[in-house]
Amino acid sequence: MGNTFMFLLMALNTALSSQENLKTTNQQIDTHHINVERQRTEVDSLYDEMNLEHVLKYEAFRQAMEGRKELPIQNKDIMTVIDFSLASTEKRLVVIDLAHKKVLYNTLVSHGKNSGENYAVNFSNQQESLKSSLGFFVTENTYNGENGYSLVLNGLEEGINNNAKARYVVMHGADYCSAGTIASLGRLGKSYGCPAVPREFAGPIINTIKDGTLLYIYADNAEYMAKTHLIHQPNVLMAQFHKRQLAASDEG
Repeated sequence: MGNTFMFLLMALNTALSSQENLKTTNQQIDTHHINVERQRTEVDSLYDEMNLEHVLKYEAFRQAMEGRKELPIQNKDIMTVIDFSLASTEKRLVVIDLAHKKVLYNTLVSHGKNSGENYAVNFSNQQESLKSSLGFFVTENTYNGENGYSLVLNGLEEGINNNAKARYVVMHGADYCSAGTIASLGRLGKSYGCPAVPREFAGPIINTIKDGTLLYIYADNAEYMAKTHLIHQPNVLMAQFHKRQLAASDEG
């Protein structure tokens, strides 16, 4: 009888100790949560202030702003972001006036013929690949060519998009980049690698972003992230916290 009582007492003490340790661990996680959530940046604030949530993915904006900070761009007030993680049927091109904190254009944009169908999934820096390239570009001069009014794009990342000018990857208007084409094909028409925009917006967009502004083409692409030297990985503490949350959830 005495041994049974002692055994039950020891078991009760062990259970109470385990609950106390669990409580302490949860408190530590909650504290970590509070600390991580407070690590807001100027980019976070600007994204919220400009109400970009329904216009541009945060990660695409964050990466574009990192490159903008690193690169010696002549005109940093205007920035263009193309989000190729979206379907071609969505408005994937955004032109932003950072000085006045305004979205100037948000419209359709085509990807390269060999990059994919409705989604762009394959990218290249090679001649005659007929694929889009990812990464950072600076806009240069305009000219009138076989695709009409066009804008020269200079790729700034070696081995990623630096062949853009040699490949004649330019921004231009195209009839196949239209709501009518989407209605007919279920997707936009495709270019030879150029970011083609709706014909009616080509002139206004090109005139807004020409002569030394930044253009960033994003795609949530692991290969690009492994090659680029302009973008840092996401906040490590935030990633660790999310892993702990998932682990705690699985245990529960």
